[in-house]
This record gives sequence, C-alpha cells and structure tokens, in this order.
Amino acid sequence: MTTQTLYTMTADLPVTTPRLDDGDIRVLLLENIHADGAEFLRAQGYQVETRTGALGEDELIEAVQGVHLLGIRSTTYVTDRVLAHAPDLLSIGAFCIGTNQIDLKSAAERGVAVFNAPYSNTRSVVELAIGEIISLARRLNEKTNDMHAGIWNKSAQGSHEIRGRKLGIVGYGNIGSQLSVIAEALGMQVFYFDVADKLALGNAKRCASLEELLETVDVVTLHVDGRPGNAGLFGADEFARMRPRSLFLNLSRGILVDTKALRAHLESGHIAGAAVDVFPVEPKKQGDPFESDLRGLPNVILTPHVGGSTMEAQQDIGRFVAGKLHTYLAEGSTDLSPNMPHQQLPAYRDHHRLAHLHHNVPGVLSAINVILGDHGVNIEGQTLGTRGEIGYVLTDIDKQLEPETLAALGTLPETIRLRQLS
Repeated sequence: MTTQTLYTMTADLPVTTPRLDDGDIRVLLLENIHADGAEFLRAQGYQVETRTGALGEDELIEAVQGVHLLGIRSTTYVTDRVLAHAPDLLSIGAFCIGTNQIDLKSAAERGVAVFNAPYSNTRSVVELAIGEIISLARRLNEKTNDMHAGIWNKSAQGSHEIRGRKLGIVGYGNIGSQLSVIAEALGMQVFYFDVADKLALGNAKRCASLEELLETVDVVTLHVDGRPGNAGLFGADEFARMRPRSLFLNLSRGILVDTKALRAHLESGHIAGAAVDVFPVEPKKQGDPFESDLRGLPNVILTPHVGGSTMEAQQDIGRFVAGKLHTYLAEGSTDLSPNMPHQQLPAYRDHHRLAHLHHNVPGVLSAINVILGDHGVNIEGQTLGTRGEIGYVLTDIDKQLEPETLAALGTLPETIRLRQLS
C-alpha cells in the first residue's frame, strides 16, 4: 500500500494535504478511455470515476474538485484556470499522443506531472494513412458512393497504383518515420521535411525546406504536433505550391490547416483528393453535430479523429498511461513526462522516499540534505534532475520523517510540491 504526505506551495504559503492511503486517491477519466486503464487503477485501490464525453472549462473545474489523477484525451482542455482551481491534482494523463490540450508550463509550476502515450497508437495512425492514400489514389470513396446510389461505374479512369508515387511526409517523428518505412515497402519514393535534423530511414530523402517537398511529391501528409507555433502551417500558399493533381492528408492536428483554402483547391481540381481526420473545432461528445468546410465534397475522406482509434491502440494506451500515473504516484517516477525532469529510482522496499519538486535555483539540493542531516535522517539514494525552471529530487531515506522534518522541507521557499512516499 502507498501512503503519502503532501506539501504544496500555493500563493507562497505551504498547504499540507492530509496523509493519503491508496483508497483515498480519486481518479477521474473522461472521453471514453479504454476500460483496461480504469481497471488497472481500480486494482491499485484507487476510487475511479469514468465519463464518456469531454468537458468544457467550467464543467472541468467543477469535476476536478478533490480529484488527484485526471485522465483525458484530445478534446478536453486543461487550462491555467482549471489548474488554478485544482489544488488536489497531482497528475494528468493524456490518453493519446498529443499534449497541446494541456497547459504544460502551468501544470509544472503547480507541481502537476503530465504523462502521455507517445508511441502506443503509432501503428494505427500509419495504417490509416496508408489505407487512405490507396483509397484516394483508387478513388474508392467515389466508387462506393456511386454503388450505394445504384450506379455501376466500372472504369479505370483516374485510378492509380501508389507504387512509384512520391510521398512527402511533413514531420518525421514516431509516426512519420514509421510511415516512411511502410510506404517504401509498398514501392513509394519517400521524401520528408522536419525542422529537426532527423535520420532518414531506408531510402527516404530529406528536403531542405517545406517548399522543396511540396514541389517534389505527389502525396503530402502532415504528422506534426499541435504546438501554437504550428497553427496555420498549411494554407493557400502551401496548397498552391503543391504539384497539380496531388493528394493531401492531415491526420495530426486540426489547427494546422486552413480548411477553406483546402476546399478551394479541391473544387478547382488543383488538389485531386484529400483525407482529413482532425479539425479546428471538434464535437465534444458522441452525437454532437459536426460542421466543416470540407463536408459534401466527393473527393474527400472525412473521419472523426480516429487515427489512433483501434481496439489494439486504445487498449495499449489505456494500460500505458494508467501505469505511468500509478508509477508516478507510488514511486515518484517521471520517465517520459513531457513537462517534468525525467527522474527514476529503482522501486523501494526497505526504505522511504521523498519526491521534492522545486524552482530550479542553486542550492536546493544542499538545503534538502542539510535539513535531513540536522534531523538525523540517513540518505540511501538520491537523484536530481532539472528542466527549465523546474527541479526534481528523489531521495530514498532510512525512516519515515517526523512532521517537523516534513514541515522544514515543505516550507523551503523553493518548494513547489513535496511528497513523502511510504
């Protein structure tokens, strides 16, 4: 069983949270997170509540009162205002790849660790991209619509193999690079552009600029993250620069693309077809109306943000992120967190552990160790990591701390959050 004593600095005043046993930990999971994630957390003894849809800001503020672990997907936004009204929140799990829906900086400053699933649904997104490239090249969406309308249109006109076509991947991260390998295995020539210097896999060729890629390839597919600087990445100028009768895919983030410009280029015939899985504004729950500039176009495949929505991916994401939340709570591990220094000590059995999150200024580690020494506490193991303005120390000690020792550590001016794990 895990028990914890917490100190949190709020408005420069230390606030002590009563000692928590596993049964006191409250978890809120939103947006149809896979049941395996909820069951895993229940098995740890936590109180788990699940809800099917996303929540708006005011609804979320109300819902997170007294909640220690929050699980979301891509449609619930955890803003600075939400975090300011969630003093009990210890960690947020984004049960998806992206974390742009979470104010990572504000979360770190308030001692809230964030975890996501950077790899779990990679294969699912790649398979959808390949399937949509083939469907667009063969005009399968138009064929099936004709068939449903009772029209027998057996013709090879406008249908092409993808073998030998040039694929341009914008963003060569986990998804883009795996797509590169599979597309090449299918006979495509792969080109990519990434702002970071990424190693080319197989025979893929790196383009020096986005403009070079657009002028070279037959198919453009976006696989970049949703950070604010990427908003509006693809607009009228980029579509105009693409080769005539090219195909376009966006399975990454809705804010990247000017959908009005995309529609204009589809209607003009400059872009032969498009597949879009993500949108600037998406419904918050099942059954809500969907509006888009791209509706009603026969040469467009629209899907409801299901790139990673396979049973295999969602199950893996549920287990992976739930495991990260539990390991952080029980052991203090921040491995793979996108907003915390990455720290990890081996699981502890015969000693106790302190997790001290603080402002990254010189002398904090020394101050912690002086306090422990003055109170007769022996250090069994210790690790310090920093990330920007945040520092994080994990310390294994030989005995549980007395309240006055915890108070001395918790009231250090640099302390953001102190947890004693037992």
